[in-house]
Amino acid sequence: MGTDDSFADKISFELEKNAIVSRDCKHVGMLSIKTANRSVEDALKMPDPVDLYHGLLNEGEVACLFADSNAGKSIFAVQMGDWISRYRKVLYVDCELSEKQFQLRYTSKELGFRYVFSDNFYRAEIDPERIGVQNYEEAIIKDIEEAAVQTDSKIVIIDNLTYLCNSSEKGDVAGLFMMKLIALKKKHALTLLIISHTPKRNLSNPISQNDLAGSKKLYNFFDNVFAIGQSAKDKRIKFVKQVKVRASEYIYDSDNVIIYEITNDGGYVHFLHKGYGKESEHLRDKSEEDEALTRSNIRSLHREGKSVREIADLVNMSKTTVHRIIAQEKKKEAVSLEDAVLDLDDLPDGVAVPCRDAVSGRGGVPVGEGVPGGDAGQEGQTGQCGTVPGVVGQYEAMAAVAERRDPFVFDISENLDFL
Repeated sequence: MGTDDSFADKISFELEKNAIVSRDCKHVGMLSIKTANRSVEDALKMPDPVDLYHGLLNEGEVACLFADSNAGKSIFAVQMGDWISRYRKVLYVDCELSEKQFQLRYTSKELGFRYVFSDNFYRAEIDPERIGVQNYEEAIIKDIEEAAVQTDSKIVIIDNLTYLCNSSEKGDVAGLFMMKLIALKKKHALTLLIISHTPKRNLSNPISQNDLAGSKKLYNFFDNVFAIGQSAKDKRIKFVKQVKVRASEYIYDSDNVIIYEITNDGGYVHFLHKGYGKESEHLRDKSEEDEALTRSNIRSLHREGKSVREIADLVNMSKTTVHRIIAQEKKKEAVSLEDAVLDLDDLPDGVAVPCRDAVSGRGGVPVGEGVPGGDAGQEGQTGQCGTVPGVVGQYEAMAAVAERRDPFVFDISENLDFL
């Protein structure tokens, strides 16, 4: 009897405990709500994430590796997948190389050598004959999901982002796409590494989050972001830098980047570890060309309507510096326009210039088509457009020149109290 009472007490205790847990967790639509303490207690029962590759990738993350063209992104991604496949199954979705190109990269015809990968390392490529036009992004994500399930791969490397999301530069599209990837990760407990690229960047500047191509929303969704940089010392020397770390330790910052050399050991192309160093040691000294590129970039961003603050964030400069460059460029444009107008004084009398009707704004009539040339009008009156000597005609010509030059127009009216 005592044993039955003890068993009954245990059952009662378990039911009461489950009821408490149930009361502690509430569901409101998509939200699961717990106290902070309950969240910590429940998480303590879960295993800690496993370091999959030298502190650069952790289990359960959605990570991103980005670099410029020909920096070796795919080589490094395959190297990571090869390493991880020694103890985990890995699916590498290759949207870059054909099967033949992949084979050539990892064989040496001269030496008769073929690199042997682990049987846990799976490679998938897109079959062009099966690509559908409608709902392409949803279809490819679904196919990647099915491939991961069939190969029982919990680590998925996608090379690269452009083939999955064609409109990654649009914030709303990029955000929705990343939410689908995160949902896929949670559904199957996957680790995702997405390979991306960077637009043309100034190699004298440190790598930052702004160098990742596409919308900033992409960056915000990633748990972990790291990049490959090109050394200014040697084109075969690369460095790897962590740009964002959410859950693990921030190891490889600008003062401790990983130094690699791309080498080919008898048909095996890979990153050979050379040590560690400072990023600044591998950046190019600033040149006049770099300065011109930066100024050109600022002009373009300003034309697009971005604020001084936004431009400063994108080009890694202070707001004061950006504003000063914009003002300088405005002054240059004004001087260039003035020089163009002064050049009109050198034209011979009687040469017609483009002009606009001072009242209607319509294009003027060229000399010889019904309007006598050289009638400048009396003081205080609007004269007819025609030859250069006409005073009003000269100013109309100035406006026409400005239009044809498509000038860089600045509006330095932003509130600079925050500077």
